[in-house]
Amino acid sequence: MSVGTPRLVIAIDGPAAAGKSSTARWVADRLGFRHVDSGSLYRAVTVAALAADPAPEAWSETDVLTHAPRVTLEPAGGGSFLPLIDGRAVGDEIRSPEVTRAVSLVAQMPGVRAWVNGQVRNAARDHDVVVDGRDMGTAVFPEALLKVFLVADPWERARRRLVQRLGRSPTDTEVAEETDRLVQRDAKDATQTVPARDAVVVDTTYITQEEQVERIVALARAVTHREDVTSDG
Repeated sequence: MSVGTPRLVIAIDGPAAAGKSSTARWVADRLGFRHVDSGSLYRAVTVAALAADPAPEAWSETDVLTHAPRVTLEPAGGGSFLPLIDGRAVGDEIRSPEVTRAVSLVAQMPGVRAWVNGQVRNAARDHDVVVDGRDMGTAVFPEALLKVFLVADPWERARRRLVQRLGRSPTDTEVAEETDRLVQRDAKDATQTVPARDAVVVDTTYITQEEQVERIVALARAVTHREDVTSDG
């Protein structure tokens, strides 16, 4: 393992609404690691850019990068990192419909991706971490000891997202409309959403989130044990 890499990085990747962040947060809590949500950085930068110019179709990469230094990732209670804008916690702002519509555009900008990846690496420098995103196991932590790629049927991903957003069971029509949006976003994000060659693919379509977490925790403990044995040998 190269100098500066934490003792253990668990990288959880996958498409939109695959449950990456909530699963990663739970896994981190179970293992006593810190959770780093790379998507929250893209969203925070998008919040800052929207405040300056509410027309994202006119943004250039340079425009967005102008606002990136205003965003910091700070350790918070509960073993997580939270994004701040000008030192202010952004809270639910990063989940607004406006941000959700614009964040894919921001995430496709190479310079913004490089900036976010650097922030995530910095956050992991002094901590054992569970990180989630789209290319954590490929571009950001190619040496991570454990890489997990979550997948699920688009209909099920759409249903879960709507349950979380609406707080009720969605209608088939609502799920169909959300599924169409997710499929379109999958197409936009295809180049960033590719599993690492050595990733463990976990299909979550027919399992509960608790079962997802149990599988990943078991894999993490097995990897940690294997690393300890190798180091002792």
